[in-house]
Amino acid sequence: MGKREYDVVVVGSGPNGLAAAITMQYAGLGVLLLEAKDSIGGGLRTKELTLPGFKHDVCSAVHPLAAGSPFFQQLPLQKFGLNYIYPAVAAAHPFDEGCAAVLKKSLQETAEGLGADEKQYIQLIQPLLNNWPALAPDVLGPLHFPEHPAALAKFAIKALTSASFLSKRFSSQHAKGLWAGMAAHAMQPFSNIASSAIGLVLLVAGHLKGWPVAAGGSQSIADALAAYFISLGGTIETNVEVKSFGQLPTSDAVLFDLDPKQVLQIAGDRFSSLYKWQLNRYRYGMGVFKIDWALDSPIPFTAAECRQAGTVHLGNTFAEIAAGELQTSKGKLVERPFVLLAQPSLVDPSRAPEGKHTAWAYCHVPNGSQADMTSAIEKQVERFAPGFCDTILAKHTMNTVQVQSYNANYVGGDINGGVSDITQLFTRPALRFSPYRTAAKGIYICSASTPPGGGVHGMCGYYAAKRALKDIFHLEEKIGLFRG
Repeated sequence: MGKREYDVVVVGSGPNGLAAAITMQYAGLGVLLLEAKDSIGGGLRTKELTLPGFKHDVCSAVHPLAAGSPFFQQLPLQKFGLNYIYPAVAAAHPFDEGCAAVLKKSLQETAEGLGADEKQYIQLIQPLLNNWPALAPDVLGPLHFPEHPAALAKFAIKALTSASFLSKRFSSQHAKGLWAGMAAHAMQPFSNIASSAIGLVLLVAGHLKGWPVAAGGSQSIADALAAYFISLGGTIETNVEVKSFGQLPTSDAVLFDLDPKQVLQIAGDRFSSLYKWQLNRYRYGMGVFKIDWALDSPIPFTAAECRQAGTVHLGNTFAEIAAGELQTSKGKLVERPFVLLAQPSLVDPSRAPEGKHTAWAYCHVPNGSQADMTSAIEKQVERFAPGFCDTILAKHTMNTVQVQSYNANYVGGDINGGVSDITQLFTRPALRFSPYRTAAKGIYICSASTPPGGGVHGMCGYYAAKRALKDIFHLEEKIGLFRG
């Protein structure tokens, strides 16, 4: 057999592709990272989408999972230009009465703000905080025999319940509303089993690390990862759209930071009939409609806490949000959708010209919907911030088709890389001994369509690379996170 051009080729430069490439390069292999677009980053890109001088995060904007990622924390990313900025309030959830529930880094301060549910909130979250160092390897990875079964069992009792069931722990609208905003990140009906998992992880991340933004924009995270990878000797090529396996340079392993549909298109002829059948049955969830605004002034939220928050969840009560998410999951548009809003310029003045601001928001819509939700989203913001529309200087919108055009991994606008319900939480994209392996030797999937799923954390890429290192190169990963 002739000499390979590279040891490893990674296709796709989102956070998971970058994590996989770093893990392999750090182990002493020669890695080529290919990106279809003209810049690296996947969901970590920052562009002037509206007016000159206004920097907008095209996809991901707030990064609790990145700040708390066991993988990213092992890397010297600050030396490569990454700095996180932490808002005074991680997340706020306003109500029609003009008040708000808030998530702060302090567990006690957060709980005190929930009034009658102070003790209930502490009882729910404190054990998770205490056990998180032991839990992280088991929660943020593939299905395997747990390192700490007792701690995982305590987490699972809560995480595997439905968000609706867990909400019954609380008696106040404040606590129920705050919980609804967290659970809605799962992008599935609140009645689904395990729909509590993502909400709990986000709450824990908020108390352990906070919900920061990256100074200068989310692109800074991708740039720091790429710079570190190159410092290790890695190679990156952009403007390389891979449409067939034959395009790739010769290598011993290929890792795809792509969704199952793309992997099938590129390498499907190398897979078994069973594996192709499994990938074809992979399910995608709700999409998003997104808006970026250039603003003349900060958003004039009625609740003071919202004016200090990096993230604001708009949807009022638990019942209202739950009903909207259920209808959206059934393919229906709702008049008052749940809106996830970020206002990074409150803490990062580099995002806009002096005295001006940026804001970013999306709502959930049926997968593949081309409906224009601009008015519905802006009415929701105006509902909790009267006068908001008067502050708008310019806007940029993306429907689900445009979201997928921006990043082909977002099939139908699904930014989570596929539904994260109980049937796809640990076994995505297929039920196999290792979810990262495909049916062809040397070909792996490392995208958010593998465990632990969506979010900027790099863990999918890390675990896929770890699997490939053992299978193909008979090496252990050297970054030294944990066994799994």
